[in-house]
Amino acid sequence: MTGWRATFRSLGVRNYRLYFYGHTISEAGTWMQKVGQGWLVLELTGSGTLLGVTFAIQHLPILLIGAWGGLLADRLDKRRLLLITYGVAGLLALALGLLTATGIVTLWMVLALALGLGVVNALEKPARHTFVIEMVGPGHLTNAITLSSVVTNTGKVVGPSLAGILISTVGLASGFLVNAASYLAAVAALALMRRHELTPVEPTRRTSGQLREGLRYVLRTPQLLAPLLLMTVAGTLAYEWVVTLPLLARDAFDGDAQVFGLMFSAMGVGAVVGGLAVAGWLTPSARQLLKLAWVFGGLVVVVASAPTVPVVLVVLVGVGAASIAFRSVAMSWLQLESSPQMRGRVMSLLVVATAGTTPIGAPLVGWLAELAGARVATGLGGVATVLAALVTLLYLRSRGALRSSPQPVAAVVS
Repeated sequence: MTGWRATFRSLGVRNYRLYFYGHTISEAGTWMQKVGQGWLVLELTGSGTLLGVTFAIQHLPILLIGAWGGLLADRLDKRRLLLITYGVAGLLALALGLLTATGIVTLWMVLALALGLGVVNALEKPARHTFVIEMVGPGHLTNAITLSSVVTNTGKVVGPSLAGILISTVGLASGFLVNAASYLAAVAALALMRRHELTPVEPTRRTSGQLREGLRYVLRTPQLLAPLLLMTVAGTLAYEWVVTLPLLARDAFDGDAQVFGLMFSAMGVGAVVGGLAVAGWLTPSARQLLKLAWVFGGLVVVVASAPTVPVVLVVLVGVGAASIAFRSVAMSWLQLESSPQMRGRVMSLLVVATAGTTPIGAPLVGWLAELAGARVATGLGGVATVLAALVTLLYLRSRGALRSSPQPVAAVVS
């Protein structure tokens, strides 16, 4: 396949096509809620510190119980689990919207709902990531994951813009209510799927010590341990854009919120355009993963040293493209290398590595920025990713695990 046919080939699978459209609508709503929640906290408190606390609380469950989410994904029917989590997330968004619209919302309510949403995300993300292969099979996996990542980054571009328009014209509650409605699209997509066309894995039977079993499985499998450690380093130090970009805009370029918005949008545009450009040719191999890690880390270092706003905007487009390719290959590699009965637990560790590390990485990067400057804090993430990729190369080579592509383990289909 060449051109657009290769780029969108996984959309030829009806179930994935339904998922793609539902996820597109839901993701835009999710980013509308993120923007609205931030504005709501600032309106209630005026405190940037409490805004950071809210963000940390929402991500803390991924760090604490993300592994349990992976275990549930291994034990339960993933489609059914996603139907439940999407429904609960929609109810939480509806509650926040109604509380805001009636004017009775307080900070503790926002924090409680943010924590609840964090718990839902900890359970939903591993199931969502591992459900993709059940829809499209191993042959289309990397393409489908890349297109799903494009959807996420499109939401980053579209959602905040729509939220800004709605907040200024209709009111703050509107974004939460629209997000609640957007989950109906995701639920409908799952409900309309042809179940006989899915290839679900036989659920793992409940026994004691299954979390420890999953960790031991990763520790004794170099092809899983190495990329997970690489993504942990990148997730902790390089993917803290919510901290580094506003600090760079303010301290390195003497800019305001508009400059920060342009920087964030540039990275989102790069991810969308870059994701569509590479979706047709990405292959899950160790060598490609390492090359992309070096490209991504190197571009982050360039961002940290960019002399002007126009230059940093151009480089951030490249960062967005490299980031989506890097994460898509890592996600595909880990799924194809994992035993199907362990796939949920393995992917939950990836979720912890990339999102669950935020409560640790964000304060650390923020502290370093105060101590040494925003450029140093940003550059550290790029340098750390490059070095981690070098260590990963040496480790995989010493274990003889640098084969060209993963060898998928045969699934036990229910």
